[in-house]
Amino acid sequence: MAAKGILEKVGRRVRELREAKGWSQEELGFRSDLHRNYIGGIERGERNVALLNLEKLAKALGVHPRDLFP
Repeated sequence: MAAKGILEKVGRRVRELREAKGWSQEELGFRSDLHRNYIGGIERGERNVALLNLEKLAKALGVHPRDLFP
């Protein structure tokens, strides 16, 4: 799988989970201690997310980190 492909798939999954909770990117950023612009970059597949940040996102979303992967 191409690098861009996995970034886009993880980004779509993060957006899906965020929207299921009815949260804005700003709300997810607040709950995960990550900037809303960074969240937007993840969701657009523009950011190569560090493992520690994936863990923060998963914790904020109430899922296991593996649930962020397609």
